[in-house]
Amino acid sequence: MAELRDLIVVLGDQLNIDAAAFDRFDAGVDAVWMAEVGDEATQVWSSKPRTALFLAAMRHFALALQAAGRPLHYTRLDAPGNAGSLQAQLQSDIERLRPTRLVMTAPGDWRVLQAIKAAAEAKGLSLDIRDDRHFFCSVREFAAHAKGRKSLRMEYFYRAQRKRHGVLMDGDEPVGGQWNFDVDNREAFGASGPGDVPPRTRVEPDVLTREVIALVNTRFAAHPGRLDSFTWPVTRAQALKSLRTFVKERLPLFGRYQDAIWPGNPWLYHAHLSAALNLKLLNPREVVAEAQAAYRDGHAPLASVEGFIRQILGWREYVRGIYWTHMPEYLERNALDAQEDLPAWYWTGDTDMACLRDALVQTLTHGYANHIQRLMVTGLFALMLGVNPKQVHAWYLAVFVDAVEWVELPNTLGMSQYADGGVMGSKPYIATGKYIQRMSPHCKGCRYDPAQRSGEKACPYTTLYWDFLMRHEAALARNPRMALQVKNLARLSEEQKQAVSERAASIRCGQVGAQEPALRPPGGSLER
Repeated sequence: MAELRDLIVVLGDQLNIDAAAFDRFDAGVDAVWMAEVGDEATQVWSSKPRTALFLAAMRHFALALQAAGRPLHYTRLDAPGNAGSLQAQLQSDIERLRPTRLVMTAPGDWRVLQAIKAAAEAKGLSLDIRDDRHFFCSVREFAAHAKGRKSLRMEYFYRAQRKRHGVLMDGDEPVGGQWNFDVDNREAFGASGPGDVPPRTRVEPDVLTREVIALVNTRFAAHPGRLDSFTWPVTRAQALKSLRTFVKERLPLFGRYQDAIWPGNPWLYHAHLSAALNLKLLNPREVVAEAQAAYRDGHAPLASVEGFIRQILGWREYVRGIYWTHMPEYLERNALDAQEDLPAWYWTGDTDMACLRDALVQTLTHGYANHIQRLMVTGLFALMLGVNPKQVHAWYLAVFVDAVEWVELPNTLGMSQYADGGVMGSKPYIATGKYIQRMSPHCKGCRYDPAQRSGEKACPYTTLYWDFLMRHEAALARNPRMALQVKNLARLSEEQKQAVSERAASIRCGQVGAQEPALRPPGGSLER
């Protein structure tokens, strides 16, 4: 056997065969390394849909590598002697294969980067870490954009990205004369509901995926979630089909209804492409190009196309920049000193709040919720309840199929929980139950009244909104965007404030959810 030159380390979210790690690959002297390890499903209590998606996509990518003639050393989760962690498995395989160096594309998780570095150092190997050109913007370019700015808002980064890449531009000006069409993209469904929404692309599990489903159901039987409706794309061809179906059938109304939610309807007009993007089965450039072509061809209106492209070219790139320019200390931020435990019923959906129950059950069933359900339902409740942000982060990282830490952590800790003190958001995103009542019909079938702030009938969101303002009044009063909301506290008498505090205390004691759920994280802890 010829001496092995480069061992190319490929992680479960690096499933693009044109990655920088493969530059100058020589099948005569190089090989690829991939491993499924149990530790990656237990760092957080990873749900069955999330684990199954990663494993199924990895196994299909392994077939693609072999078809491309790239020698592969692949360790399955159920292989005899599996070392259990990325670092241990890599060190074991280095001893067996004896490469002269390791090569990899920059990973998306700080913890994983440290593990790979430690494995290389332990075996005395050099590690060549190459830029991840999957993204429009490198970490160095983002750092240059951020340098010297007092505030780092996504909108200005997004505009710079539009100009740099010539997306939706007429010369130096934005198409349509404005950069942002959010004002046109906030409609709720009428009383009759969303109507006949085109279905999402269904990918029936093949033999390989069914093997993974059986393995996950056995190996991780105690983990949350279900796999009986698993239909996520796990190959590039499937992901491309999902992209084209979305652009053709749902993009035209995506913008108008992107903030709307409806009971029992998880998919609506959303794209459901984030998991495929984050696994790198899709390239964001082709996603943006397809959407822009739909506008140029007159197939989709500008407001929808701009709103969608902003998520890919703007927000997705922005949160990655935030992550890599602020880690590892970003994970420890807790600007509001939130110390409550995440309610255990977040793992079961066993609560009598209709909107939250629907979002939780949907998430556990499919590994998916749209951005409003994440930010303004599950995230909003945790924020106003005062849950420790690391626990909220661990839950989001565990339950969503598209969760990779570089994208999940800033969205959760920064945008949703305001734990970074304003690095990402100019204010905490808080609202009463009236917001959910405006955007969905959940309140009609709920035992709680969003117009009431105290008493047993009071909507917990409304109670916790006023309680949040009272608990953080001094700090929030210094924020110009929160000043008006804080001033509204003056309308409440001391007796009314006391009633709100008492009701909030009962909510924190678990009055709105099951006390003893069927599932809870091992040891009761969500922090890694």
